[in-house]
Amino acid sequence: RNSLRYDFKVLARPHHLARVQTLLQRNPIVGLLGPRQVVKTTLARTVAAGAPATFFDLEDPRDAAQLADPVLALEPLQGLVVIDEVQRSPELFAFLRVLADRPSAPARFLILGSASPDLLKRSADSLAGRIAWHELPGFGLTEVADLDQLWLRGGFPRAFLASSDDESMDWRRDFVRSFLERDLVRLGLDLPPLTAVRFWTMLAHWHGQIWKEAEFARAFGVSAPTISRWVDIMAGAFVVRRVAPWFENVGKRQVKAPRIWLTDSGLLHALLDIRSTEALRAHPIVGASWEGFAIDTIRQALSARWEECAFWRTHAGAELDLLVVRGDRRLGFEVKRTSTPKVTPSMRAALADLRLDRLFVVFSGDRRFPLAERIDAIPLREVPVALRDAFSRGP
Repeated sequence: RNSLRYDFKVLARPHHLARVQTLLQRNPIVGLLGPRQVVKTTLARTVAAGAPATFFDLEDPRDAAQLADPVLALEPLQGLVVIDEVQRSPELFAFLRVLADRPSAPARFLILGSASPDLLKRSADSLAGRIAWHELPGFGLTEVADLDQLWLRGGFPRAFLASSDDESMDWRRDFVRSFLERDLVRLGLDLPPLTAVRFWTMLAHWHGQIWKEAEFARAFGVSAPTISRWVDIMAGAFVVRRVAPWFENVGKRQVKAPRIWLTDSGLLHALLDIRSTEALRAHPIVGASWEGFAIDTIRQALSARWEECAFWRTHAGAELDLLVVRGDRRLGFEVKRTSTPKVTPSMRAALADLRLDRLFVVFSGDRRFPLAERIDAIPLREVPVALRDAFSRGP
């Protein structure tokens, strides 16, 4: 099972494959986004299998030179056109709009990128109404079954599928180095390598906490807006997330600053030099690491966008780790790294104040059971099955 010599059905990412195929049926352009090394190209080739398709990789100088004249390169094409690493040539977006508006629509476009729509915003705005976005994350429990290995190594396929923990750690460290030396510079964050490593490692130590950019600004001797820009760029590259606080008039003072998370538990552990499950369980970050891993598992199980996710906390101590809102449905989640979860006053406050339809306590045990009316305890490994239809059922 060394590296990517693995069941192709796993690498094909069936859920994401079906979603991209559906979006291509409905839209002339689909943007498939996500960090490097989550097999976006493999997924694109699977989408294109058995149909006329043309591939361009903008990291290949020959393809980049060909697309320097997009009229000549793209206008005659039919079928599916795949353009990889599109963030390297944002000027293509304007011409893609022209092609998407052709009445006969002889071609559909699947563009792959390692930068989010926010970083591509100025260019992507020209495609409004013509493009649908889909984010491809690393592996989750919806795709692989080994919870402990996924938690330790993270969801990057080569990290998860490595033949040993040491090989996985080597891959993740190489990823961190190449990301800091190459990708961040291309995205506009040109920091000295030691400063970039220090910044990302400090973010790792801050994993799961309320974001305080002023403390980072003091530590690095720069302004708070500069720190905010650094985080924006890292978030745009899918390695950091700021989860927004939920705020509404409930008659209580509420926290209004976001929480910050590293998006992949394996990268978190690599930055903190945590090499084994045993070392992880003895490390001070273990609780925050497990909570972040659980929250992303929940999000993936619900196919929820980050924009649909929030947390809630009052200055009096009531809190909710994750709130997912869709339309008039509200689901709350508390994450507890314990085998014996109990209902707390904080949970009851969240249930009442936020008018939750259901509250799920995600814990580290092995059996699902009800805790109280509208409150269920769910083992983390059962989250994908338990929540698959959470929004289709009544409260």
